[in-house]
Amino acid sequence: MWATRLLVAGMLACAAFLAGSLLILGGIRFFYSGSALPGVYVGDVDVSGLSAAEIQVALAGRLTYPSTGRLALRDGPAVWTASPGEVGAVLDAPSMATEALAVGRTGDPLDELGAQLDAWFRGVVVPPILLFDERAAAAYLDGLAATIDRPTVEAGALINGREVQVTAGQIGRQLDVETSLARLATATAGMTDAVIDLPVRETPPAILDASAQAEVARQLLSQPFSLTADGAGPWVFPPEKLAEMIRFRRVEDGGTPQLVVGLDEAVLIPMLTDLAPSLEQTPANARFIFNDDTRQLDLIRSAVIGRTLDVPASLDAIQQAAGRAQHEVPLVFETQAPAVGNDATAAQLGITENVLMASYGIEGASTFFAGSSPERIQNITTAAAQFHGVLVAPGETFSMGDYLGDVSLDNGYAEALIIFGNRTIKGVGGGVCQVSTTLFRAAFFAGYPIVERHPHAYRVGYYEQGTGSPGPGMDATVFLPLVDFKFTNDTPYWLLMETYIYGNQLLWKFYSTSDGRTVSFTSDRSNKVDAPETIYRENPDLPKGKIVQVDYKADGLDVVVQRTVQRKGDVLYQDRIKTHYLPWRAIYEFGPGTELPHGAKVEKK
Repeated sequence: MWATRLLVAGMLACAAFLAGSLLILGGIRFFYSGSALPGVYVGDVDVSGLSAAEIQVALAGRLTYPSTGRLALRDGPAVWTASPGEVGAVLDAPSMATEALAVGRTGDPLDELGAQLDAWFRGVVVPPILLFDERAAAAYLDGLAATIDRPTVEAGALINGREVQVTAGQIGRQLDVETSLARLATATAGMTDAVIDLPVRETPPAILDASAQAEVARQLLSQPFSLTADGAGPWVFPPEKLAEMIRFRRVEDGGTPQLVVGLDEAVLIPMLTDLAPSLEQTPANARFIFNDDTRQLDLIRSAVIGRTLDVPASLDAIQQAAGRAQHEVPLVFETQAPAVGNDATAAQLGITENVLMASYGIEGASTFFAGSSPERIQNITTAAAQFHGVLVAPGETFSMGDYLGDVSLDNGYAEALIIFGNRTIKGVGGGVCQVSTTLFRAAFFAGYPIVERHPHAYRVGYYEQGTGSPGPGMDATVFLPLVDFKFTNDTPYWLLMETYIYGNQLLWKFYSTSDGRTVSFTSDRSNKVDAPETIYRENPDLPKGKIVQVDYKADGLDVVVQRTVQRKGDVLYQDRIKTHYLPWRAIYEFGPGTELPHGAKVEKK
């Protein structure tokens, strides 16, 4: 009974308390209508009973962080001081007033009552709201960047006259605005003073210092620069020219860029290309004579190593030398050793005997030139010397043109009579065909295959001199590069040729190893035609009374020489050498007013 009465009394008391509380809540809300409830703070500012406008005024006077705060922005030793407001930090007073007015006025009645009681008894703090304007902050940072940023500058050097000037390198710097914005936003959010290290990206140049390369250039300009080659040059660049050619080149050395001193390839490449033909050397075998007493080879001319100018390698050598301030550079060549060097022996080459003696029983093929002019003898001697000691390889087709060279006054030849077209005239090298004829006979009697042979237009008396002459049809002319004489060494042994002048005789010897071949021949002559009538021709360059013979009569003739080459009774081959000689008239020239022989026929003008 008593328990029931107590329960009812408790319930009535709670109801009375609740009703009283609601009455108080309603009274307070009514009294503070439009203003913050008691116990509400924004930060450390008591805004109880203040309207929204009043709250904003109160906060503006108390929360001064945007204007009074201090931010130190640091880039190494450089420091810039700014207020948070200068970098875009702004207090949001309207939002803070709204938040303060909302305390105890949101949620269901019980929530509102609880919030109001909390504010009444303990106080409720609304945190300050700070806005961060990135556009204002970015504008501020752009101003700093104008001071902080600097471009990357590569170090370099240049030539001014003969002076070398250096351009210093510079490390590039750029303010990282995006990262700086994030750091400013974090620093101002706490509404405290702060020191902010500005993030700066540094970009070093590939080459920071060019002073060492400039010193190399100075040393290079201290004296002339020379290109050298064995047997040629030097080609010298004086410092004045060198100064125009120096270039500072950037190269990669193991992935690391470097500046090196070099020379202008636009000048060097054409120069080297133009030099290349004059510096080229064809490999040439050593030359020997066969010593009949010792049966060994005696060296008479050293071998020549062939060479070709290697333009790319020479260019690289020049650039390397320039980069080291080296003043003399040997050009670079690709070389080719000759087949036969100075140390070759008779046994190695298979040169053991006189093969003309073995095949035809003669010491050497010979022709005679009695009655030749001194100029013609000079040409015979000069041309024959080109073949003395020459080696012909096994299987090689030998060409006179490869060894005769340029028949010119510069190479020791003189003007003498030559056959040109249908006339005998004076020209450089008259008499060279005496040499080709002698070689033709040596190859013929040694039993070697004749590859190319051209006869003279008419019979030349020199080639039929001597008791041992084989007669007409055994001559050969050369007129390079159109007309050549060639034969093939078809044996497995090297062939050594020797030429000798004995008085008015040219003797050509062949040394090798005989394979047992022997030579025989027959000569068939037909269609003889008498020489035309002799004529006389006036030459105004001759004095009165002077008569000179300039052409010689010769009968026309067809000759067929058939050669048989045998070995141990077996015929190796037979060949026919055909010659058609034109009939040729004798011609005399005379000076104006000269009395001519009785009955002389004068050429009409």
